[in-house]
Amino acid sequence: MTPEMASAANRSGSAWGTRLIVALALILAGAAGSAWTLAHYAGAARFLGVASTPPAAVQPQRIIAEPSPAPQPDASAEAARIAELESRLNRVERSTQRVEGSAGRADAMLVAFAARRAVDRGVALGFLEPLLVDRFGDIHPRAVATIITGSHSPVQLNDLINEYRTLGPELRSSAPEDGWWTQFKRELGSLIELRRSDRPSNQPDARYQRALAQLQEGEVDSALAETMRLPGAPHAQAWVRKARQYVSVHRALDEIESAALLGKSGSSPS
Repeated sequence: MTPEMASAANRSGSAWGTRLIVALALILAGAAGSAWTLAHYAGAARFLGVASTPPAAVQPQRIIAEPSPAPQPDASAEAARIAELESRLNRVERSTQRVEGSAGRADAMLVAFAARRAVDRGVALGFLEPLLVDRFGDIHPRAVATIITGSHSPVQLNDLINEYRTLGPELRSSAPEDGWWTQFKRELGSLIELRRSDRPSNQPDARYQRALAQLQEGEVDSALAETMRLPGAPHAQAWVRKARQYVSVHRALDEIESAALLGKSGSSPS
């Protein structure tokens, strides 16, 4: 082999060695780049099929605890509780009604007593008039009207007594229109009287004294009845009208006072 051929052969071997080294370097560089890419980009690894698919996330299951069936109440026990509640409500309602009734009764009694006090003193009722109508007018209209009318011209007991004493001689004497025969029989009867010991005397003087005593005790109705039997009763018509007014007004007062005490005034408390 000539020196030229040996030199050419040496140059050719050197060139292939260089190419082989470059190829190996490129392969190593590509492998390193692929490894870096697969390590940093999970999408590329999944595209090439070299990455494992991550396990699907397990959704937590919600466990709903079903409530245990409530025990059924005993029917008799439930009925007993309902009955007890109804009894309590009834007691409360009755207590409320008693309180309201007591308040209304007290107001009615106060109005009735105040009206009697005004009548006995001989003064006008004033503001008591509408209260009487409001409290007693529905059930006792006649009594209320009698009291109000009588209060406009009041009659006091002391005036009746004083006037009765003044009328004493006229009440015990015969009326002028009586005939002489009537007067003679009355005078004769005053001299002789036959009666039972347990019965009061019918003599004018005795009857007048009884009437005056009854009047002083406030029994105007009894005194009026005795007066109407006296021979001089026609002389005392004005006094008789006043006495009748006094009796009617006080009977009306008794009526509304009884209604107030019994809770029958016919009104509810406001």
